[in-house]
Amino acid sequence: MTEKPRAADPGSTGSAPGGSATAGQGAGEEPRVVIRDKRKIGKTTEQAVTDTSAADAAADAPAEGLVEEAEVVVDEIEGEADAPVSGPPVVDAPAQPSEESVTANAPLGAELESLRAELDERTRDVQRVSAEYANYRKRVDRDRSLVQEQAIGTVLTALLPILDDLDRAREHGDLVGPFGSVAEQLTGALGKFGLTAFGEQGDPFDPTRHEAVAHQTSADVTEPTCVQVMRRGYQLGERLLRPALVAVADPE
Repeated sequence: MTEKPRAADPGSTGSAPGGSATAGQGAGEEPRVVIRDKRKIGKTTEQAVTDTSAADAAADAPAEGLVEEAEVVVDEIEGEADAPVSGPPVVDAPAQPSEESVTANAPLGAELESLRAELDERTRDVQRVSAEYANYRKRVDRDRSLVQEQAIGTVLTALLPILDDLDRAREHGDLVGPFGSVAEQLTGALGKFGLTAFGEQGDPFDPTRHEAVAHQTSADVTEPTCVQVMRRGYQLGERLLRPALVAVADPE
């Protein structure tokens, strides 16, 4: 270690070791002291320089260690961030609407309710119109069928006298040859429209379908019975076109 040079006493006017005071100074000026160190740098100085370099190196060494340690800590933090998180997922709670947003959305809510009410009313109108249209179609179809049946019944009623003549000709045995074939074809064609004949001898008397023109008693019957058919009756489906003319026998 080097020793610090000692400062000269300012009160002394003599020469310092290794130097002298400057001559010609005034009486009121302070003397300027000059200190000169003529000691040679030896092993002690070199050792001090070496010690200083070693101290700087030692000071730098912990810094490098701290940097490495910081890098290790950063790597551990990144590893923890990449690791999968166990346990249930964290779900953020929905934000509560503020009073200002509720006040701002109030007109929209009223308009929405008005639109919903109008939509419900229009839906009911559409349902009512659809039901009315369905009933109208059913009524039209029923009326159309009724008109069609009435038209067919009118035509068939006009042809019933011809069928009566054919029945009388059949009873007398005149329906032979081509004339008989035409009679059968006519009867078959009218039957396709739903025309059916009724009224045979021995049928129970039905006042809704038979018209009694003669009445007698008989021990051979147990109930009112048609014993003679003077003219057959006809019906179109369930509709009665003409009742049968019959003679009725009651039990004795």
